[in-house]
Amino acid sequence: MNMHLQELVETNCPYCGEAIQLLVDCSVPFQDYVEDCQVCCKPMRVRASVDEEGIPDLVIQGENE
Repeated sequence: MNMHLQELVETNCPYCGEAIQLLVDCSVPFQDYVEDCQVCCKPMRVRASVDEEGIPDLVIQGENE
């Protein structure tokens, strides 16, 4: 199991396409929240799931998609 409770995950903004980093809490198996892009400030819907080994996977969409 991944011993890191939080992990930085690199992804891209669905609006501007820029590379961004999101901090994922790996102690929570599934999260669904809205966070603003660090570059263009538009709201993104973030769905984070963490597998049984503690590895996060992200799905990023525009807020209303």
